[in-house]
Amino acid sequence: MAMAWSRGILINRKFSIHPMCLAVPGMVLEIDGTTARVDFGHGAVREVDVSLVDVTVGMYVLVHTGYAIQVMEKEDAKASLDLWKEILGSLEE
Repeated sequence: MAMAWSRGILINRKFSIHPMCLAVPGMVLEIDGTTARVDFGHGAVREVDVSLVDVTVGMYVLVHTGYAIQVMEKEDAKASLDLWKEILGSLEE
């Protein structure tokens, strides 16, 4: 069955809608208790709850709904960010 992306939602050819949960990598800029400022690139810096992971400044985390859910290696985070750029670039065409 062929699938297509539309504004963060996966749609199949029969037009069934399958909402998708997304997690985005970012780099930890600073930490204050269980809250960190995380840079997602292109000027997008947000506060994220880091109580679920053991993280230090400069590390990369995978963020879902405002929570860091996993620590990532720098190379893996960069590869994921490159894929996001490709996906978002295809939506602009």
